[in-house]
Amino acid sequence: MTLTDTLFHLDNRPFSLLEALFLLAGFFLFILLVYVWRSNAQQAMQENVAITQKAEMDARMADIMKAQAEMAGRMQTFAEVFGSRQQDLTKALSERMDTMSHRMGQNLTESTKSTHENLKALGERLAIIDKAQTNITALSSQVVELQNVLANKQTRGAFGQGRMETIVKDGLPIGAYGFQETLSNNKKPDCLIFMPNEAPSLVIDAKFPLEAWNAVRHGKNPQEITQAKSQFRRDIDKHIKDIAEKYLIHGETQDTAFMFVPSESIFSDIHEHYEDIIQKAHRARVVIVSPSLLMLSIQVVQSVLRDQKMREQAHIIQKEVILLMEDVTRLDKRVENLQKHFSQASGDIKDIQISSGKITRRGQKIEEIDFDTPSDTMADDSLNNTSKDLLL
Repeated sequence: MTLTDTLFHLDNRPFSLLEALFLLAGFFLFILLVYVWRSNAQQAMQENVAITQKAEMDARMADIMKAQAEMAGRMQTFAEVFGSRQQDLTKALSERMDTMSHRMGQNLTESTKSTHENLKALGERLAIIDKAQTNITALSSQVVELQNVLANKQTRGAFGQGRMETIVKDGLPIGAYGFQETLSNNKKPDCLIFMPNEAPSLVIDAKFPLEAWNAVRHGKNPQEITQAKSQFRRDIDKHIKDIAEKYLIHGETQDTAFMFVPSESIFSDIHEHYEDIIQKAHRARVVIVSPSLLMLSIQVVQSVLRDQKMREQAHIIQKEVILLMEDVTRLDKRVENLQKHFSQASGDIKDIQISSGKITRRGQKIEEIDFDTPSDTMADDSLNNTSKDLLL
């Protein structure tokens, strides 16, 4: 193929290889020129941008240098102010540290003194506690002994009997009570309270059964506790019946008897958990009493006895009042007579005062008489008048 041969057709126009090469070379030349032009334009633009940025950079550097100079001045001023403030602060801190050191010294001294006093007081309290511990130890041994006493049925009964007797002896006079007295049925209650006006005596029983109650308190499981409660109810029921059958005698004892419980805790436990026992006791005319209730009852009996003694002495008091009224009447009469005597004596004294006054006046007149007067008649008249006055 030669350079003049047709290579292709464009719009029905044939193009040879040579024409095609020329067209291609022109196209490449055009592209090269465009590229060179754009490169020169970009370079010029970059140079302009660089010049502008350098100018801006110089302006910014100038501003930075100016701001740096101002900052340096401000830093110098701040350093001077800070140095002055630091000296003042150091001085103030030094003064405050001295004051705090002084206060801390005083506080330490006071704290040491207070600690010493507290330690001294603590030592005294420890001594008291030690003494109390000794007393508690002794009391514990006594409680153990008391438990040993209460563990025995006979000694426990003696304990209840002794406590009941102490309450009765403290509240009533001798002769108003008796212990282990024999009734008409040959039964011997723990205590009899003798009522006034030959009224029936009041019976007090101190043999309270505690075995079942202790079993209830020391039960290890619900079954044992239930069994112990049933046994406790049976024991109490039997004891109430025994008191009612043995000690309630018509005409000899009161219609009601006391069953003494030697413990307030047992008494409260019975009232709290065994209401049926309380009702059975009321129906059987047996009153369950604790030490405090027994003491209150004894005080009521004491008041009744005191009132009875006052009634027994009422006739003596009435007789003495009658005699006292007779003495008062006699005294009134004697005072009246004495008043009459005083009135009569007062009248006599008044008459005597009148007579003495007249005598005084007549004496003054006698002194005034002139014995050199020749008239004997006047002298005789004066003497006669004086004699009459004296007679009066």
